[in-house]
Amino acid sequence: MAFSADFSTVADREAAVLAPYAMFSRDSRGRRHAEPSHPYRGPFQRDRDRIVHSAAYRRLSGKMQVFTGDMGDYHRTRLTHTYEVASIARTMARALRLNEDLVEALALFHDIGHPPFGHAGEDALNELLAEDGGFSHNRHALAIAEELENRYPDFPGLNLTREVLDGQVVRADKRAAAAAGDAPLLEVQIVDLADSITYDAHDTDDAVQLGLVDIDSLCQLPLVQDAARRARARHSPLSPKMLRTGIVHELIDIQVGDLLQHSGRQLIAGDFPSAAAACASNFRLGPSDSLRGPKRDLEAFLYANVYRHPRLVAVRTRAQERLRHMFEGYQRRPELLPASFQQRAANRGLRRTVGDYLAGMTDRFCDEQFHLHFAGEG
Repeated sequence: MAFSADFSTVADREAAVLAPYAMFSRDSRGRRHAEPSHPYRGPFQRDRDRIVHSAAYRRLSGKMQVFTGDMGDYHRTRLTHTYEVASIARTMARALRLNEDLVEALALFHDIGHPPFGHAGEDALNELLAEDGGFSHNRHALAIAEELENRYPDFPGLNLTREVLDGQVVRADKRAAAAAGDAPLLEVQIVDLADSITYDAHDTDDAVQLGLVDIDSLCQLPLVQDAARRARARHSPLSPKMLRTGIVHELIDIQVGDLLQHSGRQLIAGDFPSAAAACASNFRLGPSDSLRGPKRDLEAFLYANVYRHPRLVAVRTRAQERLRHMFEGYQRRPELLPASFQQRAANRGLRRTVGDYLAGMTDRFCDEQFHLHFAGEG
């Protein structure tokens, strides 16, 4: 079969399945470095493939989401979290007739800039780089995409489409994006919502599995109580393990179903003729008012009882102390940095470069380098 080079097959498919308010590949603003079109992959499909084949994406398998590897191997890593976000985001995008290729690329990219040891690592780097503009995993993702990855001879970075990069810019500074006026693309919004739905469910699952909280305590929360009731209605009786997995399934289903019903009706009423029109209207996807409170209560419970659990606080403290030690150590001994980062330091400054190097490490590699180079220092 011969393919033309003008995305005709992609354009035909999108014309048949996408709603007018979706982001069409034909309307992409392209890439910073111009490239010829691909005969059978659209621009957002190519973004997805570039992200999946990047070194930074592969390293997500060795970075903690909330729980560390020494707590077992059941819980999510940053990579499995990313998979789950992409799955839920694509489900919602398909139902709302948004551009699944763009949604998938955005979802797979959204956490690619996370440093080792989750938000504990991010907070430590942000503190250490306070005089240099701070650190944000969302901003670091842009540095990866535009500078740090080195996979193509003609340009630095991954040369992603402006739509994927702009979506990450929104994540990096939501306040500034909101003040700018127009809403983000609906595809950007759906990934942000999928991220929230995903961690509500899987952090609940992991916390119960690891014994940090129990189901009885969680079932005091209206959203979890509703999920448990639905799970028991579908299958009764349930063992504690199957009740836990049933609750996780229902937490996802309740939130996805609510969003699709609520936002779907609003999209129909809005009758937006294009993605640009939807953005200009400042339309926002989101849950119904009746779900916002229960969802907020669950997230407050997880923050107080899981993310601040003494076992995790101890991990957080140890990781942050280690990163602080390494941050200072690499500045004293920059010859320990890989050659590419030594060269980068000449242009970007040593402090920022050390931060970038540490941010790219997996949890295991960070521990190894600490013990190899710095553990004996007083």
